[in-house]
Amino acid sequence: MTRRYDLDWLRIGAFGLLILYHIGMVFVPWEFHIKTARPMQWVEAPMLLLNAWRLSLLFLISGVASRMMLRKGGSFGWGRTKRLFIPLVAGMALWIAPQAWVDLRVNYNYPHGFVYYWQHDNWRFDDSLGIDTPTWNQLWFVAYLWVYSMVLALVALAPAAWRERAQSAFDTLFGGWRLIVLPVAVYALTRILLADRFPETHGLVDDWYAHSIYAFAFFFGVGLGGTRTLWPLIARVWKPCAIAALIAWVMVAAVFVPLPEGAELPPLQTAAMRVVRAVQAWGAIIALLGFAQAFLNHDHPWRTTLNEGVFPAYIAHQTVILVVMYWLLPLGLSALTEFAILVAATVVGSVLFYLIGREIPGLRPLIGLRGLERPRARAASVSAPPRPHSP
Repeated sequence: MTRRYDLDWLRIGAFGLLILYHIGMVFVPWEFHIKTARPMQWVEAPMLLLNAWRLSLLFLISGVASRMMLRKGGSFGWGRTKRLFIPLVAGMALWIAPQAWVDLRVNYNYPHGFVYYWQHDNWRFDDSLGIDTPTWNQLWFVAYLWVYSMVLALVALAPAAWRERAQSAFDTLFGGWRLIVLPVAVYALTRILLADRFPETHGLVDDWYAHSIYAFAFFFGVGLGGTRTLWPLIARVWKPCAIAALIAWVMVAAVFVPLPEGAELPPLQTAAMRVVRAVQAWGAIIALLGFAQAFLNHDHPWRTTLNEGVFPAYIAHQTVILVVMYWLLPLGLSALTEFAILVAATVVGSVLFYLIGREIPGLRPLIGLRGLERPRARAASVSAPPRPHSP
């Protein structure tokens, strides 16, 4: 597989929607670190359009990219550790700390300023203040991706013949109609059997429902990164999948948006809606993969910069959202004004975080960027000394 520009653009778009989704979390009546004084229930509808598939798509794309990295050779495990684990630790120590402080100030009556918090309370390694400190908040995605990458690094040590048989089994297992039906079944059964027993915590060691969804997406992406047969199939079925996903979203929104906060559906209806959500999630993923393959598989001068910048922007964006919203809360602005300010501030803040960070060599690894390549020293040209003239 050569460079897949379609997956680059899909990754850029998915991260952009995820950032917008986190801004939306301020305004929807769902639990979040900070909320507007005027939450709006209708915002649930566009949020429900995204939240069934947004993270699974990112894990799947990461799986495809990881498979391509393995083909390039080198130390995959160490490379993933430098690009994922180091920014994760730096994030918990530096970039995410303001989020925890805002959360404590707004929801737990924390009395101290940020400097005091960072010096004394960010390093408790417990939840005695009401939340875990230090915390990783949205960087849980990075932690999970690093763990899955380490598992893949171990799997990659298997003999080549075993890996070829595994790829062949993957192509057979998900060939034809099974490309749609089997993942929908996995998503539906996982939601029905595990979602209530193991609610999503992002705590890594106890998050069995989340792992069953996201690990499946990641390793499906690994298989997709090595297949020769499934991409043409995706190109043929993406339009019907898009229609199915949209119909499923309308059904989900029609049921859940009018539902009063705290109300629950009867068990049978809950199970049925989880099947519908599974159709929405996998239908949207296949539709987006097919759409990108058809229309986005081309380069652009901005692609490299955007592709590099989305990870630093992901690290920074939620800190900008929480801090700016903390400043806006006492002003009593309308929700529309708050939203406009948050979008502008998040875009500007995330872009500056990337543009400034990429120019500082020591900061680049801490925000998920590769180190700057050292210019190769030119070989000194040595010329022979002139011959003396014969007497």
